[in-house]
Amino acid sequence: MKISRVEISRKQALILGSAALLVLVAVGGALYLVLSGGKELKYKTQAALREALPVTAAAELHQRGVRLTAPLKCADQPGWSKEDIRVSCTGTTSDKKPVKVFGSGEKKTNHAYYTILVDGRPVVQNASCLGADCRSKEANGRG
Repeated sequence: MKISRVEISRKQALILGSAALLVLVAVGGALYLVLSGGKELKYKTQAALREALPVTAAAELHQRGVRLTAPLKCADQPGWSKEDIRVSCTGTTSDKKPVKVFGSGEKKTNHAYYTILVDGRPVVQNASCLGADCRSKEANGRG
């Protein structure tokens, strides 16, 4: 039995090495996206979250058949920072039940959390999105 010897030229070795490096970079990038979830905070600042939360929360409540007497009023929660944004909103349903909405975002993890309480009971609990923001994520395959 004769074993043949394969010889690779320097040019072929460079091409093969470059191709292997490209594959490693592509696999590493894909792995990073999978592990990070490919997520990015929708609202990156305290002001952006404070402005959007009354609209998205009202849309979420409307989808669930809950009507508000007036737009939600929102304010910054104590302890917020540039890295951990926190907003809370209050309002009243058309049948006079109190509504509380809590929204937060963590830049380090790129996670957002939303909770809505109606008459002290959770309607939404630790959701990653509200209202139309959820539909746009579902349309992009990230729901």
